[in-house]
Amino acid sequence: MTAQVRSVWFWLALAVLVILIVTLLYPLINVLASSLSSARADGRSGWSVLLAEPKYLRAVANTVTLGAIVTLAATAIGVPLAYVAARYDFPGKALIAILPLTTLVVPEVIAAQTWLMMLGNNGLLTRTLAGWGIGLPSFYGWPGLITVMTFIYYTYVYIGTLAAIRGFDAQLEEAARGLGTSPAVSRLKVMLPVVLPAILASALLVFTLVVGNFAVATILGHKVELLSVLTYQTFISEVSTDPVMQSTLASVSIGLVALVLFLQRWVVSRGRYEIVLGRGAKPVAMRGLKSFGLALAAALVVIISLLPLATVVAGAFTVSRGPVMRWGEWTTAHLWRVFVNAPDPIINTLLYAGTATLISVFFATLVSYLIVKKRTILTPAIDYLTALPLALSGTVIGIGLVMSFNSGWMAITGTGAIIVLAYVIRRLPFGIRNASSTLYNIPNSIEEASISLGVPPLRSFAKVVLPLMIPSVAAAGVLVWTTTVAELSASVVVYSGGRETMPIQIFRLIDSGLMAQASAYGFVLVLMIVIPILLATTVFRLDIFGSR
Repeated sequence: MTAQVRSVWFWLALAVLVILIVTLLYPLINVLASSLSSARADGRSGWSVLLAEPKYLRAVANTVTLGAIVTLAATAIGVPLAYVAARYDFPGKALIAILPLTTLVVPEVIAAQTWLMMLGNNGLLTRTLAGWGIGLPSFYGWPGLITVMTFIYYTYVYIGTLAAIRGFDAQLEEAARGLGTSPAVSRLKVMLPVVLPAILASALLVFTLVVGNFAVATILGHKVELLSVLTYQTFISEVSTDPVMQSTLASVSIGLVALVLFLQRWVVSRGRYEIVLGRGAKPVAMRGLKSFGLALAAALVVIISLLPLATVVAGAFTVSRGPVMRWGEWTTAHLWRVFVNAPDPIINTLLYAGTATLISVFFATLVSYLIVKKRTILTPAIDYLTALPLALSGTVIGIGLVMSFNSGWMAITGTGAIIVLAYVIRRLPFGIRNASSTLYNIPNSIEEASISLGVPPLRSFAKVVLPLMIPSVAAAGVLVWTTTVAELSASVVVYSGGRETMPIQIFRLIDSGLMAQASAYGFVLVLMIVIPILLATTVFRLDIFGSR
């Protein structure tokens, strides 16, 4: 203990812990404490109002129902697709490799917007089919919510299941067949128990993402009352007079996500199987009608997944008159407006996201090193706190920051600093996970040898360990950047006039029905995401997705 206290790493860990307590734990405590307060004008607590008001109870029930439906639908698509990708070769299979990219390239606000451009009341397909005498039901409400969220989040199930199936030892399945078990039964009784924890963990992750979703829920929810939407509406309408209710709704969201994350960890801890010196099954080449059917099904999934990307590109160059888009007529006027007449959202996005990425990469590198290599009595608390944002939606984080830093010694509400802080907190777990991916493979003896030669600990870290971490740190930077520039749920709560980022501007334009202008900003936003990813994966050969 005394040696730890004398170490420079102990004091760095203490500084990191203080920063996390002030910027993360303190806002969260404020939210939870406010929900228990009876500071409302009528003297009631937020929880008593929640239980008495039907709309709040409906919002909780609708949120849980939506989460369950989307989770089941995403699993129904992701698991079979992962099995087919792992076990079979067929024409066009390489297309499936781009699916992880869609989760980063297409921000949720753009996905919701472009689905509306296709199937909304004035959408391209809606108008085309109406001209043929075919009427489509409204895409707003449950149909739109379920469809869009399913095709946003199924990739998470696909990635987790694919990794589990590829890591499964095919010799176990072969042994079961050698005992006379049919192929279908051997998969059911041998392979499924091994990969099931990964499937359940991925499915529970999808549920938490649905609960915290803001962009799709707000744009497509219509009359469906959802927790994230009511929390935001309560915040913008009652922030100056009744913060109790917004804190109560935020606390319900925290409780739901925390419960699901607890179940996820429980499932993973109970379902661990260790396979030593195993080998994955070799994909079977398929021919004929089966091959054509698999290729067609996979291509259909990929096309639907990339539909938002294609639509936003087309919409950026489509002539419009107010909310009416004149498909087939092209113009560059919308991009001219974005770059020349109204470039502030682009400048703000570059400034805030760039600053947040630099801070996040530096902080994540230090924290990951402390957690993996320099454990002290403080690092378990740091490890827990840095994972806490996974249980918090962006709306909750934004509300907590505004409540905590609206006045006093750190009054940053209304400034760009609070936007940057929201970004850093929101994406902290992603940066730490990527930055630490290499540390487990770096022997301690390398650093110890440097110190034994008289090089101080900090300099040894900078000269010996950090160069070996560069690939994972760079991958963390790309991942943090691509997810930060698309962030909406936290920034829309903390921003002030004149500090709009591109996701906020897109959100506002969609709300006004100006889809073409929203597409122009969306096109630029997609370029900001795609270009760094392509450079990282093709030029610098960084494994961005492998460490996710």
